[in-house]
Amino acid sequence: MVSFVQCAGRVKAACPPALLTTWLLLAVTGARAEPYDAELSISGEADLRALYEDGVLGEEEFETLRELLRTGVDVRTASREALYALPGLTWAQVDALLAYRARGAGAFEPEALVEAGVLTEAQLQRVRPFLAREAGATRTVSGRLRLLTAYGAADTLVPPVLLHAQAEGPLGLKGGAVVSLSRRRLEAVRYEPRRRSLVAELPGVAPRLPKLHLRWEGEHASVLVGTYRLGFGQRLTLDTTGRPAPDGFVPDDGFQPPGSPERRCMLTGPGACPVEEPPGRVTPDFGWTEGFRGVAGTVRGQVEGVALAFTGFGSHQSRDLSPYELLDTRTRKTPDVLAVLPGKQVPGTVRFVSRTLPDVFHELAGGGHVSVGFSPRARVGLTGWGAWPLWAAEGMGLELQPGSRFPAGGGYGAVGADATWGTGPVDLFFEAARSVSGVGGGFGAVQRTVLGDRRRELELTLRHYERGFDNPHSRPVSSPDESEGLRASNELGARLRYLHQTEDGAWRMTGKVDVWTQPPGGEASGTFHLGTSARVDYVGVPELQPSVWVELRNKDLGQNGPGLCFEGEDCAGEQYRVAGRVRLDATESLRLAAQYQHTLVGSRQRPGSFQQDSRALLEVVVRPLPSLNVHGRASWLDEDLSENTRLTQTVRTSLEVAWDAIAGLGTRARYELVLDLKAPVGARSPPELPQHLFRLELEGRF
Repeated sequence: MVSFVQCAGRVKAACPPALLTTWLLLAVTGARAEPYDAELSISGEADLRALYEDGVLGEEEFETLRELLRTGVDVRTASREALYALPGLTWAQVDALLAYRARGAGAFEPEALVEAGVLTEAQLQRVRPFLAREAGATRTVSGRLRLLTAYGAADTLVPPVLLHAQAEGPLGLKGGAVVSLSRRRLEAVRYEPRRRSLVAELPGVAPRLPKLHLRWEGEHASVLVGTYRLGFGQRLTLDTTGRPAPDGFVPDDGFQPPGSPERRCMLTGPGACPVEEPPGRVTPDFGWTEGFRGVAGTVRGQVEGVALAFTGFGSHQSRDLSPYELLDTRTRKTPDVLAVLPGKQVPGTVRFVSRTLPDVFHELAGGGHVSVGFSPRARVGLTGWGAWPLWAAEGMGLELQPGSRFPAGGGYGAVGADATWGTGPVDLFFEAARSVSGVGGGFGAVQRTVLGDRRRELELTLRHYERGFDNPHSRPVSSPDESEGLRASNELGARLRYLHQTEDGAWRMTGKVDVWTQPPGGEASGTFHLGTSARVDYVGVPELQPSVWVELRNKDLGQNGPGLCFEGEDCAGEQYRVAGRVRLDATESLRLAAQYQHTLVGSRQRPGSFQQDSRALLEVVVRPLPSLNVHGRASWLDEDLSENTRLTQTVRTSLEVAWDAIAGLGTRARYELVLDLKAPVGARSPPELPQHLFRLELEGRF
């Protein structure tokens, strides 16, 4: 399910003093790069989620790496762009891997890359969890089954359940599916003429099949039927993969585990909810993102040394929306969604609140991409796609609000051209696109210049998106703000990234400076915004690995100082953040980690100073047996150290036990306790009761 993010103006970042700190880091010579800032050392999805919860990984990095972990990359056959998605690889290392692969004959094991000097042993260990498993090499049919559930001590409903299946068979066949048991998802929305409003049935326990795909891969062609994601070039014309360098389609069987407990009653109105102090909570359902659903295929070949490839796709996907994304064309207002209560023929004034509406419209989409490659580093391509929404609720005139990420006015789409060229240490990337929609459309362009070798990489990205560039299936480099529901819109900016590793591999440093404004003619044209970050990791001693990172953001470089709000609309404030993390591998069976983060953020509540937020955590991983892993975590969050009545103050502890009982069968159980530390007297909202959350996962491989 997709949660709605309403257009909240232009959210901006960092502050002038950040320039000195960041540029000092950028000035260090000798380096290596990867598209992810953090130095990753994980063994599975649980470790990846822990880094996200700790703030080490951003949301976009986490989503990309999680899907990469589930699908895997085969170093024996993957393209240049697919290999670059692996954490820890520069473009130069990718080219070295391709050169080694071209010299070899037949298959090779990943360990051979270390023997050939393409990767170090440490780099191979970091990318190994993301490599495609070779279980199918010795079996006709192989696969993986995961059964997941979650439960809260206060739940009165059956727990949510999800089954994730992946299989690989003979003749290049692969497949996957996600089946979910939902209890909180609304039934289909329909129009009720007697009330002239949208209505929906109360949620019930029902199985869902949000993800299902079957694909075939051959030497010169591949086809996928079901759910998938795809992208090309610089992600400007078309991309739903989130990968740093997409090149075609990938299967989509991703899902999201239940988040924090939510309010049990989803209704508002006279007598709609029982009186509860505090309001009752319930574990939410498993969620999923909406990519494309249909068929996609690629044909590849060579003519006189020139590589040709064509990818075509067609999709019929149902889209979920928030009510605030909808506009009633008759009243020009957001339509109410009334609840159909049991025993009542006509719905009353009871409404749904804070609920996503399922299957509001069906998106018919199709398009394709053609590319001509003159070498692995020189290629040109053309991409075009179009889509048309079909509203599911008949009898009512509905349109999309300006804050929706989908354009209003009927059909929409985009056409664009991309090009790649490289020689020696230089790689150039370019893509330009034109979006088309019922309200107009606009132009966008991205240009990247990469200079580096196998130890260092400097990247400069220039971007320009007109305000009318309303492409909902575009994910190019952009600032973290939104304009009319889209990030890549109404923006003119430049981003410089530098990633560094010393000759001996002991020190790793990354830095980023991002400056952007609105194109000339906009309401905020001439207002410059800045986002900077820098990170240092020491990995010279495997047993002790400290990390330090800083982030500085400013929403308006023309206004500085405390008292300016940072979060919310019409804010021009600043945010300073510094964090440190230490990981200690005391023994082979004991690992410790500690982290502290301190943030200064502008707030109208603190006109003479900055609001101070703090976050700390401690984790312990014990492996008493090769098949048994125990992971304990405790974290503390205080969003304003000066008072405890307004914002979040929580302590969260968890204990997770993973046990591989027998070969091919594993169990993972997690218990989590959340305590609300807000003051019971004087708080704007009463503190929550202690939350006891349980999660269970069973995994089998065959």
